[in-house]
Amino acid sequence: MVHRYFLFLGLKLSLKWNLILIELTIGLDNIAIIGSGYVGLVTGACFAELGNKVICTDNDSKKIASLKKGILPIYEPGLKELIANNVKNKRLSFITSIKDAVLSSEVIFIAVGTTALENGEADLTGIENVARNIAINMKGYRLIVEKSTVPVETGERVKHTIRTHLKGNKKFDIASNPEFLREGTAINDFMHPDRIVIGVESKKAEDLLVNLYNPLNATIVVTNIKSAELIKHASNAFLATKISFINAVSRICDKVGADVQLNAGLGYGGSCFPKDLDAFLAITGHLGYDFQLLKAVKTINEEQKNFIIKKIKDTLWVVKDKTIGILGLAFKPDTDDVRNAPALDLIYALQQEGAKIKVYDPQAMPKAKSVLKNVTFCADSYAVCRGSDCLFIATEWNEFKELDFLKIKKLLKRPLIIDGRNIYEAKSLEKLGFRYISIGRKSI
Repeated sequence: MVHRYFLFLGLKLSLKWNLILIELTIGLDNIAIIGSGYVGLVTGACFAELGNKVICTDNDSKKIASLKKGILPIYEPGLKELIANNVKNKRLSFITSIKDAVLSSEVIFIAVGTTALENGEADLTGIENVARNIAINMKGYRLIVEKSTVPVETGERVKHTIRTHLKGNKKFDIASNPEFLREGTAINDFMHPDRIVIGVESKKAEDLLVNLYNPLNATIVVTNIKSAELIKHASNAFLATKISFINAVSRICDKVGADVQLNAGLGYGGSCFPKDLDAFLAITGHLGYDFQLLKAVKTINEEQKNFIIKKIKDTLWVVKDKTIGILGLAFKPDTDDVRNAPALDLIYALQQEGAKIKVYDPQAMPKAKSVLKNVTFCADSYAVCRGSDCLFIATEWNEFKELDFLKIKKLLKRPLIIDGRNIYEAKSLEKLGFRYISIGRKSI
């Protein structure tokens, strides 16, 4: 088996990925990534960029066919170019066969989705199916690594599933290696991590993963599997708590006319925080602990959306038959992800009040079109403003910070901007004749 290690010549990785590597010895022949979504694609492309041979597999044949043509199912800055470069250099490939991936790879990362069930628990059907397929197709030692966000004790269930379906007395290890990637900065997060967490049960598994991540020259936290699983949920829950805390403070500031001066806004969204918070609450509930703090975090986040809707209604007086222009649909900038995006909840609520909605987002409109009805999708920010009764900022894309406000003033029916992300300076817009409403800051 070929093994590879790399020496960095004192250079930090840049977004252009101009890596200067000296190949010293030998590395893993293949790494398999099962699941080619946000986490799987970024993980696979970055491991390939580090010099490994990576196979990404997915049971969605259309997705794999598109990836082979260079068409990505997601938008992530720099990812398309990174994938193209590594496919060209034959370090990255895409297949639909889990069997082929398992047969040719010693380290297998499970990166399939874990959607939420109605009761908030994570749906682990995909994890179980992958574990069973790995067991059926193993011909020798394999290290199976949880990359998906899973509840604590999932590693034990994966191990049990593999033992149940394994043919013969083949050895294997289970490990947990949670991801801490932020959509919009995922490649940089992978290449420049604050820390890398690996949960293992054997020295062999630890050595394989440590050697795999050594080129990043990052802090590696080695713990047991349950601790690694718990770290991921605890980290996301803590970040969600911070967001809800400052949003609660912004409500108080709004009441007394103080300036929040921090990143208050519409609340958290996306594919991780809402789902992971619910899953963590379900986990702690099963363990007999009533995590009231996290229940309050969730409540505050939902109330923040209602607070914003009330602010819009109070500002417009009558919402029915008004045209509201909304800039931003993705739950955050530099992504096309609209899952649990606060902007969508806002649109649904305003439509129920009888409002007409015009929207624009630099990347998220194709995905938003599949879930939004009776909405006018515009070609740019100015088309959104034309004939609208007000302009609402729902996502803090950089291009929204550089608009021509004199032009916007002429296009709007009245010079009214409601800033759900606090991205503008109130005094600057006041000088231009706008009425500017923000979150937790002094109103003009």
